[in-house]
Amino acid sequence: MAEELPISTASNQQYGMRLAQQKAQQAVPMGQSPTTVPSPVQQRPRTAPGTLTPLTAPTGRPNEPITAGANFGAGVDAMGAGILPTPPSSTDVVEQLVYLNMMYPNPDLQNLIDAIQTRG
Repeated sequence: MAEELPISTASNQQYGMRLAQQKAQQAVPMGQSPTTVPSPVQQRPRTAPGTLTPLTAPTGRPNEPITAGANFGAGVDAMGAGILPTPPSSTDVVEQLVYLNMMYPNPDLQNLIDAIQTRG
């Protein structure tokens, strides 16, 4: 356990502040200042030159949204973990709209699909 420093207070304080400062130091004693701080170079190894993927390289995850892993945006779950729905083989407009809505969810498109299907 680190050695605790003796309680010390600042001079020329307002009335009653010295006692408050002493009580605060008793509640949470001050410790010694760290003598060595590791530098960033010591904390992680450097990447060898030429081993990083070039910025102009094509993506290795073409079906993953760019917000995957971020704490905002759609993420992987919005795309079914990279599994895309099969496009409809027919030329039926409703099937095409449903497919488009699965690929690019949109409340207005969903309302249009619902309106067409209720007319039947």
